[in-house]
Amino acid sequence: MKTIEIKGSKRSDLTKQSVKALRNSEHVPCVLYGGAEPVHFSAHLADFKHLVYTPDVYLVKLIVDGKEYMSMMQDIQFHPVNDIIQHIDFLEVSNDKPVTINIPIKFSGASDGVKQGGKLVTKVRRLKVKALPAALPDFISVDITPLKIGGNIRVRDLTTTGVTFLDSPSNVIVGVRITRNVAAAEATAEKK
Repeated sequence: MKTIEIKGSKRSDLTKQSVKALRNSEHVPCVLYGGAEPVHFSAHLADFKHLVYTPDVYLVKLIVDGKEYMSMMQDIQFHPVNDIIQHIDFLEVSNDKPVTINIPIKFSGASDGVKQGGKLVTKVRRLKVKALPAALPDFISVDITPLKIGGNIRVRDLTTTGVTFLDSPSNVIVGVRITRNVAAAEATAEKK
């Protein structure tokens, strides 16, 4: 899995006034959980651009006052009006402890059903998985080439080494639906 680095500085003053002052200076108050005790820190708003505004998932290497922590973004809060980041929670990860995360799905291939006039319908864009940090993939690849009209791919049809899927095995990820043009052509062919 890809890693992104963010540098921050510890916060000792946790009052509303200090948090407001941080936000006014274009800094984001953050908390790192999962270690011996929570680490309160702040980082510049621009540093989160490549972490937050992307469909990709990253492990985050936090450097807080020179000390390094491997983590992942757990929760994010935005301002309700202007969508500026207000607060981020991070979870510290270790190589021997599995983590739960939503991984994006990337589709590959050209479906036979779409070539015959069907419509590709994507039901799920991310899957919840559990794995050790070293085994986490950047994305889950799904080959849609064998899909025929009326066919679909479910969670149980996927296999990725070292990853446990937490979504229901019967959930449909992608399918090919019949279109009106194909249905009309089939009806015309049956009448002849």
